[in-house]
Amino acid sequence: MFVPLLLIMTGINPPKPCNPVPSRPQIAWHRAEYTAFCHFGPNTFTGEEWGHGTEDPKMFNPVDFDALQWAKTFKEAGMTGIIITAKHHDGFCLWPSKQSKHTVRESSWQRGEGDVLRELSKACKEFKLKFGVYVSPWDKNHPDYGTPKYNEVFAETLKEVLTNYGPIHEVWFDGANGEGPSGKKQVYDWPLFHSVVRKYQPNAVMFSDAGPGVRWVGNEDGYAGETCWAMIQGKRYVPGTPLYKELTEGSENGEDWIPAECDVSIRPGWFWKSSQDKEIKSVEKLMDIWYGSVGRNGHLLLNVPPNNKGLISEVDAQRLMEFRKAREQAMPKDLARGKVASSDSSRGVGFEASRVCDGKANTYFAAPDGYKQAEVTLSFERAQKINAVSLAEYIPLGQRVKRFEIDAFNGAWKTVARGTTIGNKRILRFPPVALTRLRVRILDSRACPTISAFEAYASR
Repeated sequence: MFVPLLLIMTGINPPKPCNPVPSRPQIAWHRAEYTAFCHFGPNTFTGEEWGHGTEDPKMFNPVDFDALQWAKTFKEAGMTGIIITAKHHDGFCLWPSKQSKHTVRESSWQRGEGDVLRELSKACKEFKLKFGVYVSPWDKNHPDYGTPKYNEVFAETLKEVLTNYGPIHEVWFDGANGEGPSGKKQVYDWPLFHSVVRKYQPNAVMFSDAGPGVRWVGNEDGYAGETCWAMIQGKRYVPGTPLYKELTEGSENGEDWIPAECDVSIRPGWFWKSSQDKEIKSVEKLMDIWYGSVGRNGHLLLNVPPNNKGLISEVDAQRLMEFRKAREQAMPKDLARGKVASSDSSRGVGFEASRVCDGKANTYFAAPDGYKQAEVTLSFERAQKINAVSLAEYIPLGQRVKRFEIDAFNGAWKTVARGTTIGNKRILRFPPVALTRLRVRILDSRACPTISAFEAYASR
């Protein structure tokens, strides 16, 4: 762990980690916050949600396919990356895989010479977006599915994806496990699959119900729990776990840092259908999901499916831009930035209360060892009307806060919001209140509290 020279000179030590703590790739994933999910494949042309593996690959023909249009749209929408369904349950590969005969190579698209992953990875690089891949181990088409040989086939399939398209930020494993063309189910060799990812993309986080990098939030509505720990007991869960409801909150006593990813589609379905063009989620609904995911220590993975021409539809793109504008209006300017901050306890130089409002992710207030309560107060030169607060813990040292309250002062203190967990980010909304001081009181914590951000907003 990096310790600034000033702290070495003054002899003040940072708090000890409150285990478990995130890895560097997990910290990068937390800070990314908002990613696009793209379900794309034969289902885009058939109108199915789960294909059958028997579709004629020639039907896949997105004649106007433009990965740059996808990337430009998502970048302008404020997203930080794209995860593409490189292979869904039907087994169709969006790249010319040597492990399958059910791929873009057999399609009509670009005379069988196209490669969606190649084009999209290049587009992500051009627009400085992170690139991720969904690769389903279920394969309704492959003749070896349901036999011991298939696990090796899938490992080689993963290797192709992980070695030919540059850095990959996230590898998404669906826990679905059904019958293949032989009528048998596969016993997945998860340790083998994970080892392939670690070997070829060591900085990628792996998603599944059980992680090991990030976990499913336990629903497809996009909401984390009001209480949301980044930790779980990893050994308690497997991909496809029946205990999925537990994943919404995580566990205060979890031994593994496996934070929650909140997946939801902007449309009723995951794959594009023209019939759903008028059923796109409203801005108000998307904002509620934002507060319930990113605002509750989660990561929002919003599915925006490309259409059968190979483009992000205009109606979807327009809603994404409206959603971005709504977020900007909800949190237009941090009114706490650079304000006078004080605390009821002090660890010393380098961990002062002023660290919470300096706008830097890697500085933080810390209470002395042994303290499980703390207060940080912001003072304003003149009364401000505030209706939202955003908090962040310094998660490289672990998630600590168990319970807190937000108080406003304008002649007398009044509690305006309260919560349990904070983690990477916690956003709280309340009716507008005029105040000259704003306070967060940590009422209980797993170890001495650390707060890296305390922001205040007047939503428009």
